Amino acid sequence: MTNYNTHLNIDSDIEKGRLLDDHISDNFLFSRGAGISHPQSRSIRRLWNQLSRLQRFMIGMLFFFVILCVIVLLPWTDSSFIIGVKTDKHKKVQEAKTRDFVIDFEFDEKSDKHLSTAAEKIEKENVPKLKMEKVSFDGGGGIFMEKIVGAATEQKSSSQAKQKAVVAAFLHAWKGYKNHAWGHDHLKPITKTFQNWFGLGLTIVDSLDTMYIMGLEEEFNEAKEWVKEKLNFNVNKDVNFFETTIRVLGGLLSAFHLSQESLFLEKAIDLANRLMPGFRSSSGIPYSDVNLLTGHAHPPTWGQDSTVSEISTVQLEFRDVSRLTGDPKYEIAAFKVCQHLHQLPKKDGLVPMFINAESGQFRSTSTITVGARADSYYEYLLKQWIQTGRTIDWLKEDYMEAVDGILKHLVKQSYPNRLTFVGELLSGRSYSPKMDHLVCYLPGTLALGFHYGMPSSHLRLAFDLMDTCYNMYAQTATRLSPEIAYFNLQPHGTSDIIIKSNDAHNLLRPETVESLWYLYHLTHNETYRDWGWQIFQAFEKYAKVPDGGYTSIGDVRNPLITKPRDLMESFFLAETLKYLFLLFSDNQEKYSLDKYIFNSEAHLLPILNS
Repeated sequence: MTNYNTHLNIDSDIEKGRLLDDHISDNFLFSRGAGISHPQSRSIRRLWNQLSRLQRFMIGMLFFFVILCVIVLLPWTDSSFIIGVKTDKHKKVQEAKTRDFVIDFEFDEKSDKHLSTAAEKIEKENVPKLKMEKVSFDGGGGIFMEKIVGAATEQKSSSQAKQKAVVAAFLHAWKGYKNHAWGHDHLKPITKTFQNWFGLGLTIVDSLDTMYIMGLEEEFNEAKEWVKEKLNFNVNKDVNFFETTIRVLGGLLSAFHLSQESLFLEKAIDLANRLMPGFRSSSGIPYSDVNLLTGHAHPPTWGQDSTVSEISTVQLEFRDVSRLTGDPKYEIAAFKVCQHLHQLPKKDGLVPMFINAESGQFRSTSTITVGARADSYYEYLLKQWIQTGRTIDWLKEDYMEAVDGILKHLVKQSYPNRLTFVGELLSGRSYSPKMDHLVCYLPGTLALGFHYGMPSSHLRLAFDLMDTCYNMYAQTATRLSPEIAYFNLQPHGTSDIIIKSNDAHNLLRPETVESLWYLYHLTHNETYRDWGWQIFQAFEKYAKVPDGGYTSIGDVRNPLITKPRDLMESFFLAETLKYLFLLFSDNQEKYSLDKYIFNSEAHLLPILNS
């Protein structure tokens, strides 16, 4: 596909020279006007004529040098301007809630002062408008998006090139992992060593289906051989119940469904059996940690409670094991947790982030959020309903009630430019305009729900939140999002997004590109591809390590001092690069959302009939 970025790069030397010539010409004509006397001009001319040829040459060279320095030292840098994004820098161009295309032009990376004049610049440069047509996406409910008409061949060519670039990025990451961290959990690409979290080769298992989807047969077979010969769960090691389920169990199940290699199913069943003791609390709420050898399960070392996201984000995987083995015990144990949560009192469908495994009760004073420690509870309500063939009505009802609660209690708009964001209720009561990058899964989930019949209001919220998540990238100097953003609620504030020093890091997370794929998959709006490509380019520029791998960075606000953190977590290969690959795929039907449900780690599981 063609990148519908209209370039406004100006040849600075020619433009400045023309303006200077015009200025000199105008002044000269004015000074020589009929009947007008200019003693000052004659005095300057007389002084000039009195100078020696050498002096005049030196002054001329000095003048030329000053002009050259001005041209060279102006901090021009490539970036982009977003049509229709509602910030004071952007709103002069278009206030529509749908985004049509992106215009690239040069800017001062430090100040972004160029953005305030973008509308005038676009008008002055006579940027050609793309042919658009309005298409309804809600069956007559009033939501329309503009789609680009024509240029299908160029679109396909461009998207294929971008997809190849994503594959090259995966291979670069894989090279670093293979050379310096093979068989370990995570690569530390700068020091060329590794980090072990569980000692289960997380990056290998987590990346299996990504390699399969990308068609990387050699790398997939190499990883399969490691799983066969080296992956051993008979280790005296405590692992996080939730993370092991979504990354390792989910990765093995997805690899089996895609490849039909029985090895992956055998390993998945072995792991599921070793995780089952995690459910043996007096309430049935799983503990956070379980020992794979002894089966001993316990709360986390930092407290007595489990997080709601951890206990409610294992059901897709355990249900899939039951359906594959014919043994219902896995699904029963996991689904019992959801049935228990269904009965507990909530705040308009919203849940606190902590729950006690022994009592089975929420910690009433804990924060209500759709971010860290609660996020995937809402995601899995919807996805379980879809996975089970949309046969369990109360899952859908709980999900719809939760979205209504999000709209009622958590959604606000920032000042001065009214970016829609989702905040938190501290201690369940006090509003905080804090939004984790993790929350950026929500536009994709809302769009998925709309695809399966949820109200149009869900899609509207998805569009608005997608804009905000993109702005969390676009409004930083590196064009990478911070881990956490705060939004300004003061009417006289000048900046919508506030980034605190402790929150300025970027971990190469997938949530924004995940939602970009969902929205592109369901709407085919090219803007979402444009945004994804810009994010990918920022990863390439600021996170890529020359000898292999990508590193998380400590400060997205400073492109000169990004403070690399020397860690590449498995989800960068399992999720971030997978979703980018799918975003640029010209075959959106191959992994259709009518066939597969993606777990919280982007592993594909089939949708069941019942």
